[in-house]
This record gives sequence, structure tokens and C-alpha cells, in this order.
Amino acid sequence: MNEQAQIREPQVVEIPDFVTVRQLAALMDVTPIVVIKELMKAGVMANINQQIDYETAAIVAQEMGFEPREETPIAEDVEDEGPTVLWDRLYAAEDPQNLKSRPPVVTILGHVDHGKTSMLDAIRETDVVAGEAGGITQHIGAHQVEHDGRSITFLDTPGHEAFTAMRARGAHTTDIAVLVVAADDGVMPQTVEAINHARAARVPIIVAVNKIDKPTAQPERVKQQLADMGLVPDDWGGTTLCVPVSAKKQIGLEDLLEAILLVADSTEIKANPDRPAVGTVLEGQLERTRGATATVLVQNGTLRIGDTVVARLAHGRIRQMLDEFGNPVEEALPSTPVLILGLSDVPEAGEMFKVVPDERTARAIVAKRQEELDARSAAPVRAFTLDDFSSRIQAGQVRELNLIVKTDVQGSIEPIVSSLEKLGGEGLKVNIIHAAAGNISESDINLAIASHAIVVGFQVYPDAAARRMAENEGVDIRTYEIIYKLIDEVDKALKGLLEPTYVDVVVGEADVRAMFRIPKIGVIAGCYVRSGEARRNARARVLRDGEPLYDGHVASLKRFEQDVREVRTGFECGIGLDGFDDFVLGDVIQFYVKEREKTA
Repeated sequence: MNEQAQIREPQVVEIPDFVTVRQLAALMDVTPIVVIKELMKAGVMANINQQIDYETAAIVAQEMGFEPREETPIAEDVEDEGPTVLWDRLYAAEDPQNLKSRPPVVTILGHVDHGKTSMLDAIRETDVVAGEAGGITQHIGAHQVEHDGRSITFLDTPGHEAFTAMRARGAHTTDIAVLVVAADDGVMPQTVEAINHARAARVPIIVAVNKIDKPTAQPERVKQQLADMGLVPDDWGGTTLCVPVSAKKQIGLEDLLEAILLVADSTEIKANPDRPAVGTVLEGQLERTRGATATVLVQNGTLRIGDTVVARLAHGRIRQMLDEFGNPVEEALPSTPVLILGLSDVPEAGEMFKVVPDERTARAIVAKRQEELDARSAAPVRAFTLDDFSSRIQAGQVRELNLIVKTDVQGSIEPIVSSLEKLGGEGLKVNIIHAAAGNISESDINLAIASHAIVVGFQVYPDAAARRMAENEGVDIRTYEIIYKLIDEVDKALKGLLEPTYVDVVVGEADVRAMFRIPKIGVIAGCYVRSGEARRNARARVLRDGEPLYDGHVASLKRFEQDVREVRTGFECGIGLDGFDDFVLGDVIQFYVKEREKTA
């Protein structure tokens, strides 16, 4: 009777796919020494920081009276499906009846010295709310102004490079772009870049023709230049609102704010305030007295004090929120920028944040992301290349090729762009995101990341910083010395004729130490993985004295009678090969995968 009373259900322990000895000991609330002893009994020598797979950990847990279960990952909704997919699904999931109008979020772009900063300062000064608060604002990367009883949120981005860098990181923050063009200077190279960056972001453009108070101002000439770029002014019969302003003398600013609200009404900018908040980190910094802080822009839902948030690898419970004037606030509605305190770490600008149910969920999400980040940093960067595009054209997955074109001189742009735009047919086309003279820069790479574009250079080359960024982010840069070769390769890609080159990449090697004949299955090789990892989905070669005997598919990969996907260095496993039984002691099984060769 007493014995029956002592019988208890084994305690359940959830174990991830891979776990260190120290982590496994903590999960079972025992010392690491006990776990190491159990591993030694199973024939596995491991130190306290060594990773073991789930199958090995499960055996140890069973021996110690626990019931092992695979850890159930906490769902992350659509976190890593890419920024465009994420936002599309985020809003597509909303019931239209729950959506309400929110203030438009505006970014001011333009050529250097054309008055972007002056424009922001002048708009701030017209704001009655700021005046009543004493005009003292703390720099939180954004601010709101009131006009006709409605709010407008302005982002303090220093230029289109920063605007696109945030987009490249996944931030789709802007609803409307205000392009500042000086009436005396007109359209300049950076103005053209700003237009192309705004178009790539697919946001409506309002033009503020600044410095109209100057005697040398030529607003009509500016309008002609804009019309030549496809931005036909509304008073010329086009759709682009052009507002004459003077930031210095505060002329036309009311008209500009009116134009912003007019465009906002026509684009139906809405959000659902009655849901957990999601949005974008605008700035992050570590303050001596406050710790890790972040300025965030709420884009959907309502953010409240006490909410638990995750921003990539930073997480925490919000203990305080401040508006742009340093006043504490209890909640932040859609399109509201606030400074939040209570994070574990400083998040990077451009990262998305979201509210999660509790801190356990937050920690689990961050741990999963860190694991994926470590895996990605160990793996080669996967570039989107012309070869990829060609194969996806054949599969019918894409119909448009985005290109960024850089040339040595201005005169080369027109013939190359016009030749590229003539390519395609049957719904396939080339979309020139940006074309300009000059070497390939970091700004071009950021635009390529944000637009999923390929960078094409004619008699120009990437600078060191751009090449480094392209390699890290997987951006394909193609450079050419002859125009017809450039056109020919793009044409072949559009027709799906560009054949990729594949190379064999060895991922692991295992020594054959025993053979077992299994009825109805064949011979299984008992192996020790000496380098890399044995993979179930890789191809395999059998090498004997360095000479290949067999090249084919892996039929089975087992550890302790369990089918597994991979076995890492230092572990033993059973390997069966499709159509090969003739193993001998000392054979080497080499695992490899085919990868596309990187273009020069």
C-alpha cells in the first residue's frame, strides 16, 4: 500500500532540439556533474558547455526519472516573413469595422541645403501646442503638430539614405513624403535620388517648393523639372501637389499642412486602436540614469504602461512613457511617437516592436531569434541574384525585375535605361528603381535591400563599404565594361535562360566503424561524425582511400533507433545509403549540398 502511495507520475521536462549540459541540468534542477555522469554511462563524453541533441538529452532525462518532451516553440505570427508581407498581413487581418482614421506619418526628403531642417523647425514653431508647452522639445526622432484640430506626425529623418536604411531593416513607417526643392536651385542629383527612394517605398509625394522669397526664385522652372521626372504639378493638370513655401519667413506652411491632410484623406490612413500595439523603433540609446530607452512609433493598436514588448533582441515591461515634451503619458494611440523605458537592451533603429502577452513569451521569442541569428551568421549569406530571378521567372513566381543602375557618366544613363526598359514582354518587365552616375555606394545597397533589387554598374565599381554591406546582406552587384553584355544578361534573365552554376559544398564527414545488416533494409554503417554534420537531406559520397566509390542519397540517419535530421561532430550514428551496401571499416562518408556559385 505504501509502495503504491510512493508511485508518482514522472515529471515532464521540455527539451529544445539542442541544449548545453548546463541548460539541461537547469531544466531538471540538478547539478551539471550529475548530467555529465549520466552521459558518460551512455558513452558520451561532454563538458559543461557542450551542446547535445534532443535524442541524447531525452535518454539522460529518462534515466533520471523525467518524462522528456520536445519543446513547443512559441508562435511568432509573421515575424520573419519580410516587412512587406508582415504589414500586408497585419492590416489584412483587421476587421474593416475596427479600423479608424489615424494621423498621417510624414517624412521630409530633399537635396542637402534645400531647407529640410528649416522646414521642420518652421512647422514646429507654427504649432500652438508646442508654443504652450514652452517650445522645449526633447529629440525623440519624431513630433506631432496640430492643424485644424487634426494631428500630423513628422519623422526627423536626416535624409533619404536614413529613410531607405530604415526600410531596408523592415520599417514601413511613412505614409506621405514631402519633397523639399529650393526654388532658386531647382532639381539636383540628391532630389532625383529622394524621388526614386520615395517611389520605391510606394508613398505619395507632395512637393514643397521652398525659398520662394528669394529674388532668384524660379518656381515655374522647378515645376518643369518635376514634370520631366513624372511629377506633374496639379496646377498643370497633373496629380502632384506643389506648394510654394518659405521656411525662413513662414510663408505657405498652412497650405502645406492642408495639402498633407488632403492626401491623407484620399489614401484612407487607418488603424485599429483596440488591439495590442505594433510599430517601429525610431531611435534607441543607453542613458546613464534611465538605462536602455527607445523612441517608438505606434503604427497599429494602443501602447500602454505595463505592456510587455519585444523589439528584435530587446524586450521588457514598459515602466514609463514620455511624449516629445518629456511629459509622462499612460497610453500611445496609432501614429504617436513616445519614448519608452524598461527594456533589457537598446534596440536598433528600424526594428519592429510588438506587444506580447507576458515576459515568458518575450524571453522565448528573443531566445528563438538569437538562435536563428546565430544559425544565419554561421551559414553563407543567400543572395538574390540574376540566376535566382531567371529560375523564378521559369517557375512563374515573379514578373518584374527591379534594377538599380549606376554608370560612369551621365551620358551613359539614357541609352542603358532605354535599352533595359524595352526588354521583356508577355507581362515581364524591367523596373528601374534608381539610375544615376557615380560609384556604387552604401545608399544604393540600402535601396536594393529595401526594394529587392539587383545593382547593375557600367564602368563603375562598389566602394569598400558598399561591397562589405552587399556581401553581408546578400545583394547581387553586377558590373560590366560593355553595354551589350549588360543588356544581354538582363534579357536572358527575363527570358529564364540564364543558367546558374552550381558547386558542391561539403557539410560533414563521418568514419565507418561498424556494419550492421538489418533484414528487409540492408546494411547500416555505424559511424562517428568527425567534422561538420551528417545531414539526412544532403547527398553523400563514400570515399575509400580517398577514391569515390558511391555518390547518391541518404536513405536513413538514426541515433539510438530514432530518425534524426542531422548529427553533429563528435556523435555516433547509423547511416543507410540508397542502393549501397558494400561498406568496409575505414570508409569515409562525405555529406555535401549543391549551392549556386557566387558571381564575380
